[in-house]
Amino acid sequence: MPIAVDPPTETLASRLFGLSAPVPRGFYLRAGLGLAALKYGLDAGLVKQVSGHTMSPLEYLSPALTTRSELLQGDASWALVVLVLMSLPFMWIGLSMSLRRAADAGLSPVIALLFLVPGLNYLTMIVLAALPSAPPAEAPGTALLHPQSRLVAALLGLAAGVSLALAITLFSTLVLGQYGLMLFFITPVMVGVCSAWLYNRAGDRGGRETAVVALLAVSLAGLSLLLLAIEGAICVLMTIPLAAPMGMIGGVFGRELARRRSGLVSAALALAALPVLTAIEAGLPQQLPLREVRSSVVIEAPPAAVWPNVVGFAELDLPPTWLYAAGVATPIRARIFGAGVGAVRHCEFTTGAFVEPITAWEPPTRLAFDVASQPPPMHEWSPYRHVHPPHLDGYLRSRRGEFRLVDLGDGRTRLEGSTWYTLDLAPAAYWTLWSDALIHGIHARVLTHVKALSEIGHLSAPAPGREP
Repeated sequence: MPIAVDPPTETLASRLFGLSAPVPRGFYLRAGLGLAALKYGLDAGLVKQVSGHTMSPLEYLSPALTTRSELLQGDASWALVVLVLMSLPFMWIGLSMSLRRAADAGLSPVIALLFLVPGLNYLTMIVLAALPSAPPAEAPGTALLHPQSRLVAALLGLAAGVSLALAITLFSTLVLGQYGLMLFFITPVMVGVCSAWLYNRAGDRGGRETAVVALLAVSLAGLSLLLLAIEGAICVLMTIPLAAPMGMIGGVFGRELARRRSGLVSAALALAALPVLTAIEAGLPQQLPLREVRSSVVIEAPPAAVWPNVVGFAELDLPPTWLYAAGVATPIRARIFGAGVGAVRHCEFTTGAFVEPITAWEPPTRLAFDVASQPPPMHEWSPYRHVHPPHLDGYLRSRRGEFRLVDLGDGRTRLEGSTWYTLDLAPAAYWTLWSDALIHGIHARVLTHVKALSEIGHLSAPAPGREP
């Protein structure tokens, strides 16, 4: 006579964190409200402890980390990291329960991915909490949530990869103030390793699918940085060409580890060593090389007619290209206060003014200046009103500049402009491709404007009055 075996008991942990226990709407609603209250209490308690501020429910509902940063008064980066790390298990619970709730309601579990989109997440939860359970025959999505299914394996891999990327990014940028090789080079590799290993741990699913999962993990990590207001869209887009191939390389290693069932200890040690190596990199002494970007234009006018438009120029009317229009700093006008060495030139950009004390005044052949202060290199594009990642403050630093007017002897002038700057981002070979190109674009805008003014005979006069 066969012995009856009771089905495995569903624990609270399995219903919250698992992917197999069904989630009816009543449990989804009760658990959601309870977890939201718990997380609000944890977040509000930490903010109160660090800053003395009482977090309101509206402040809690904002997904932007800048809101938390402002509440923490900007001087407790460690607390911001703790807030994010505390949110990760809540995010997984919300996603896993939403997937099972969608399947229980007869919908495709993929719809529940809207839970990860700020703003839409609340609407998604409300809709899922309102839908009744569908009859088993009308809930085909449940099969997609089998523990060995591709969807579950991919979700686990993506969740691990994105969590790792967020944790290391916050630790490196906010705690250590470091934008280095470990962040941009090694972290994407480890994201690919984690996502690919989890995707293939139950069986080899092929190189193409693994590459898609690894690439998706890196891309979702970038999207998460944008949606959590940790970074802006411009820098995320600049990072993807470097991070994407490194993530896919990591995906190759992760798949091989899963196939061979070996090397897991070494991989785990490498993963644990990642924050340690990031801290070591931040503590290493470094000397930033001084880079020069030089641009030139030929003007159909003699140097004497060009000089006044170099010293100070009227407002530019040339529309900026799309990248500068998106937020990268672009020049507007230049004014000078005084004349000769010791005068101060203000070159006004869309993000603020460069203050440039004159160090060489040799009309009409040479104007040189130092950069005493500068504005941020860009206004980051973000879905939120304000985002100001740390790299906007001092990681790209203009040091000095110079204009040279070369008489070509036939009534024409070759106007040359140079900017010397330092860049505290690694790998420098990659990031200087962007910074050099952006500075060349700024040069081209200024030189083209000076050329147009000089060729129509316009003579810019120094701004009257005293330096502000």
